[in-house]
Amino acid sequence: MKEIIVEKNEENEGPIPHVWRSIIKEIVSAFVKKDYALNTGIENVSPVSKSTAEQIKEYIEDYGEELVELPEDTWITSVYIYYGGYWNLLIDLWTKDEGMSDLVLNVEVREKNNKYVVQIELVYVP
Repeated sequence: MKEIIVEKNEENEGPIPHVWRSIIKEIVSAFVKKDYALNTGIENVSPVSKSTAEQIKEYIEDYGEELVELPEDTWITSVYIYYGGYWNLLIDLWTKDEGMSDLVLNVEVREKNNKYVVQIELVYVP
């Protein structure tokens, strides 16, 4: 499979670059374990505010399905776009009974000190 690289393209969405996929999987894995505040910590992920963690918890609980780890098929439909200073990512989330759900994880990625830093924005149904 061809390696998908990070591009600063403000015109078109693209598939999630490989360099970000493992960190996204770690975030979702924490959510599967109901650690919405990422209390265990994930390298290069900004701390999650109490209000954001509570919002994520409520949206997932209100959705009424059990979140599961991200399968490889997630990368077929998940996208990102560059917004002049950061990348905005929409990651399709999966549940036990539905497979791909209507829920998405929205994160922003910024460059800082030659690294990518992920900021969790929210989980919602678009």
